[in-house]
Order: sequence, then C-alpha cells, then structure tokens
Amino acid sequence: MQRFSFKSKTHRICSLALMTTIALIIFTVEAQIPVPVAIPGLKLGLSNVVTLFMLRRFQRKDAFIVLLCRILLGSMFAGQVMSLAYSLAGGLLAFAAMTVFLTLSKGENVWFAGVVGAIFHNIGQIIVAIIAFDSKYVAYYFIVLFFCSVITGLFTGITAQLTVKYTPKLKHK
Repeated sequence: MQRFSFKSKTHRICSLALMTTIALIIFTVEAQIPVPVAIPGLKLGLSNVVTLFMLRRFQRKDAFIVLLCRILLGSMFAGQVMSLAYSLAGGLLAFAAMTVFLTLSKGENVWFAGVVGAIFHNIGQIIVAIIAFDSKYVAYYFIVLFFCSVITGLFTGITAQLTVKYTPKLKHK
C-alpha cells in the first residue's frame, strides 16, 4: 500500500491543514442537516470519511493529528464543552479500532472499518455518558446506537472506500 510522502515540512503542514479543513467543513455542514429519525445523538459521522481516507493514504500519525484538530476545533465551533468529552472518547476509540482493523486486514475492506469505527465511537460515547450521568443504565442505550452505527458506519465506510479508490494516487515529480 503506497502512502503519501511529503516533500517538505511546509508541504506536510499545508496538507494536514487542508485535510483538517475538509473534515471541519463536512462536520459543520452535517451539523446543519436535520436527522430524519428521532434518536438522540444520531448523526452520520461523515467527517469520519476523511479519517478513513487518511488512514489508507497518509501516515497514521497524520490521520491522528487531523482527527484531534477536527475534534477540538469542531467542539469549539459547536460551543459545547460536553461535546468535546463525547467526541474525544468516541473519536479516539474509533480511531484505535479502525487502525487495528485496517492493519489486520492489510488496508482492505475500508467499508467494514467504517462500521467498526462507528460502533467503537458509540462505545466511547456511552462510557462518557455513564461517567457523566453516574448511571450504568445509560449503557442500555447502546443497543439502539449499535444498530444505528452499523447503518451509518456502512455508509461512511463505503463512501471512504470509493473515495480511496477513485482519488488518484498522490505523486511528486
């Protein structure tokens, strides 16, 4: 699997800034789209497409940096302190799970990595909710989130896989 390599430190910073900006734009636009079902906390997680794309085409550390920047800046834009805890826990757990899955599958089945990421994202959020509400009963909500995460993760995973497939390999002259 060919990974993107940078010509210079400046090129790396600009590339990561560009990917962070794309993820933030997707995050911001998605926040404006009303969810057609009344399930609290449900969203597609479209900015995860950028994370999956980066895990396939860039170094893991670069994907991790973009993920952290997107979470921190997205939480600042949303203006909710508690959303930072939920996003960090979910994002970091999803990143770890997707990284492990893509490593074990040798980068194949990006679509399934999207499902794995969505499930683990919800596990991270449930853990934060259990701590925040000081109630283990919140964990029952994971049953609802599990089915939703399979559907949303499948969508984002397929989108990421197609993006990787149809985006030309980045080459330097």
